[in-house]
Amino acid sequence: VARHPPPRTCPALLAIFLLILSVQLVRAASEYDPYKVLGVSRSASQAEIKRAYKNLAKEWHPDKNKDPKAEDMFIKVSKSYEILSNEERRSNFDNYGQMDENQPFGQSQHHGFRGFQNSFYFDESFFQFPRSRDFADSKYLLHHAQFNSDVLPDSHKRPYLIKVTSEWCFACIHIEPVWKETVQELEPLGVGIGIVDLGYERRLANQLGAHRAPSIIGLVNGRVTFFHQAVVREHLRQFIEDLLPQKLVEKITDNNYLAFLDSWHVENKPSVLLFDQVPIVPLLFKLTAFAFRDYVRFGYVDQGDTHNTRLLRQFNINTYAPTMLLFKEDTEKPVDIIQARGMKRQIMDEFVSNNKFLQVPRLVNQQLFDELCPVKQFHRRRKYCVLLITGEDQAFLPGSKAFLDFASVNRKDVLRFAYVYQRQQQPLCQALLHNQAVVILERRSHGGKVMYRSVSGGWNGSEEDKYRLHEQLELLQKDPTYLSSDATLPELNNEMAPIFIIQWMNAAYDYILQIYDDLLYSNWREMMPILSLIFSALFILFGTVIIQAFSQRSNSKLRKTHQVDRPPKKDFVEVTELTDITYISNLVKLRPGHINVVLVLTNTSKNALLRKFAKEVFSFSGTQTLHFSFLNADKHRHWMPSLLRSTSDSMQSEGHSDVDEESPDYTGHVLALNGHKKYFCLFRPVFTGDDPNDSSSETSFSSDSRRKSRSRSRSKVHHKLDRLGLWMERLMEGTLPRLQVPAWPSLGETTSSSTET
Repeated sequence: VARHPPPRTCPALLAIFLLILSVQLVRAASEYDPYKVLGVSRSASQAEIKRAYKNLAKEWHPDKNKDPKAEDMFIKVSKSYEILSNEERRSNFDNYGQMDENQPFGQSQHHGFRGFQNSFYFDESFFQFPRSRDFADSKYLLHHAQFNSDVLPDSHKRPYLIKVTSEWCFACIHIEPVWKETVQELEPLGVGIGIVDLGYERRLANQLGAHRAPSIIGLVNGRVTFFHQAVVREHLRQFIEDLLPQKLVEKITDNNYLAFLDSWHVENKPSVLLFDQVPIVPLLFKLTAFAFRDYVRFGYVDQGDTHNTRLLRQFNINTYAPTMLLFKEDTEKPVDIIQARGMKRQIMDEFVSNNKFLQVPRLVNQQLFDELCPVKQFHRRRKYCVLLITGEDQAFLPGSKAFLDFASVNRKDVLRFAYVYQRQQQPLCQALLHNQAVVILERRSHGGKVMYRSVSGGWNGSEEDKYRLHEQLELLQKDPTYLSSDATLPELNNEMAPIFIIQWMNAAYDYILQIYDDLLYSNWREMMPILSLIFSALFILFGTVIIQAFSQRSNSKLRKTHQVDRPPKKDFVEVTELTDITYISNLVKLRPGHINVVLVLTNTSKNALLRKFAKEVFSFSGTQTLHFSFLNADKHRHWMPSLLRSTSDSMQSEGHSDVDEESPDYTGHVLALNGHKKYFCLFRPVFTGDDPNDSSSETSFSSDSRRKSRSRSRSKVHHKLDRLGLWMERLMEGTLPRLQVPAWPSLGETTSSSTET
C-alpha cells in the first residue's frame, strides 16, 4: 500500500493564524487609550478628568441609554477613570503603558490576551475559573479617594454593605448568588452597596481592616463592623438592621401619642406617624428615620394592636394600606398624608424632605440657620428670613402664638419664618441690637454678613403688629433695598449639643463594643496594638513589684552587715541605765567613733526627764554611732563631781572656770561621752527658777506651801531640757567644746544618803 506523506500546509496555516492573532492582540492593546476614551488630553487635571467622566457616565449609563453598546462603553469609561484618577496608575500608564498596578512593568500587552480570553466562554462548574467582573459589580466598585470623600460622609445618612473580594477568590463565587439577591432587596430600600477589590485597592482594604476575601463589612456613622455569620440573605438583612442606632422609631399607642406629638416644643422637629398591619417596624421605615433623624421624629403604629383603636378612629386611618401622617405645630390635624400599598423609598424621602422643618422652627444651631436662611447666590433666588426674638417665659407665649398664626397665613417660597430665644442666643441678639422684636434679614455671605430691618413698634402679637409686618413684607418684595441696616452675625450656639460626659461615654461604649467584637471573632491583626499595650503595662507593673521586693531584701541584708543610718521607730528611743554591768561596755570600752549621750536624773525627776529626753533626741536616734543612756544621781552621787574634778585643771587653763564641780544638784545635765578618745561635751540645763536646796525658803513657808512648791517644781523639771535639741545639732556638727579626762572615774554604786529632816 502506498503511503502518502502528511500534508505540510497545516503547520504553515497554524503559524499564519497565530501571527495574525498576535498582531490583532497587540493592536487591541495599543488602541486602548483611557485619555481617548474620556476625551481629555494627557496634561488634563484631575478636575477635568472627573468632569469628563461624569458627563460620559451619564451619557452611556445602561439604565438611560438603550444602545446595545452602552454597557461596554460604560465599562470602558469606568475603567479609564479608575486609571487616570489614581496618580500612580496614571504615571505607570504614561511611562510603560501599564494599566494594572500589580502587573510588572513592560507587560501591558497581556491585557489584550486577557480580553481575548474573556471573550470565550468557560464553564465554571468544570474549570472553576472566576469570571470577569460583570457590569453589576463594576458600578459598585469603591476607590480609596471616592470612599473617603463620598461614602464615608454618606454613611451618616444611610448604612453601607460592602463586599471585599478579589479576582482569584473561589469562595467569593459561592456567596455571589446570595450577595446579588441581598443587593436587589436592600438597595431599593436605601442601603448603600460597595465592592472593594483586594488586589486593586489594597490601601482602602487596609483602612477598612479587611485582609482576606471574601469579607462583608457594614458601615454606619463612619464605624466599620464585620459580618461574621453564615452568608444568608436573612442574616445580611438582620445585620444591616442591627447596625442602625436604637430608638430610631418609637412605638406609639393610644397612651403616648399625645405626648409624642406635643414634643415638637422641646425637640423642635415635626413628627411622622406610620400606620401598618405588621407588628414590627419595617426596615424601610427605619432606614428613612435614620436618614432624617436630625430633622424629624418618627413613630410607628401597629394597626393590629387593640391598644390603638382610638388613634385609628381619630385620624380615620385606612387599615388596608400603609399610611404616613406628618404633624407640625398643630397636633390635631396633619399637614400632609400619603397612603400606598407599595410604599417606595423615593416617595417617603420626598414626603419627609418637603416637610422636614416646622412652620416656625426655633434656631438652635448654625446648621439649621444655614438651611432655613441660605446665603443669597442669585437675584432671582432671594430668601428672606423673618426672625422673632422672644423669651422662654409664659408671658411670651401669646406673642409667639400670634407670630405662628401670621406665618401660617403668609407662607411664600421667598419667606422663612423662625424664632430664637434671647437667653440662648445672646450674641446673635446683641448683633441685631434688639431684645424683643421682629427682624427681617437677608444673608449676603457665609462670613455672617446680613442686611436687615427691624419692624417698627416691636411685636406684641396684636392685629396692628400683624398689619405692620405684612405691610413691610410687601414693600420688601417690591424694593429689595428696603433692608437698610447691615451687621455681621456670629455663629449660633448649638443648643442641642450633648454634654461632654455624654459624648465621652458614647465614644467609650463604641470602643468597648469594637474590642469585644475583635476578641470574640479573633481579629488578632487589629487587636495586636491593644494587646501589646496591655501586656507591656502588665510587664512593667510586675517587673516593678519584683525589683522592689528584691531591693527591699537586699537592703535588709545591708542593714544587718553594715553600719548605716536607719529610720527610728516612731515615738521610741532606746535608753539604757548606766550600772556596774553596762558601764564598761557603754563607756570605757565603747567602740571608736561612737558616742554615748548620758542624761543625769534623780528618782523624783526620772519619768518627766526621760519623756522630755526621748522627745528631744528622737530625730537623732536613727544614727548608729549614737547611744543613749541615763545616770541615776541618787545611786551614783559622787560620779559627776569626780568627773568634773578630773577636768578642772584643764578647764581653768582654757577659761572654763564657771563649772561648779561641787554643785549638789546635777539633775538635767547631759553628757556626750567618747569612751575611746576620753573626752566629753557638757549640756547645762535651763534655769527654771526653783532651788530645792534653799533652806530659808523652806522654813519661811508652812507645810502646805512646801507641798505646793514641790508640785510646781516637779511640773517644771522637764523644761530643763528645752534647748537640748539645739545642743544635739551642734554635737553632730562637731562645734561643741570638748573636755578631756585622763581616765574615766569608776562608777562605784553607792546608796543614797538619808534625807535631811
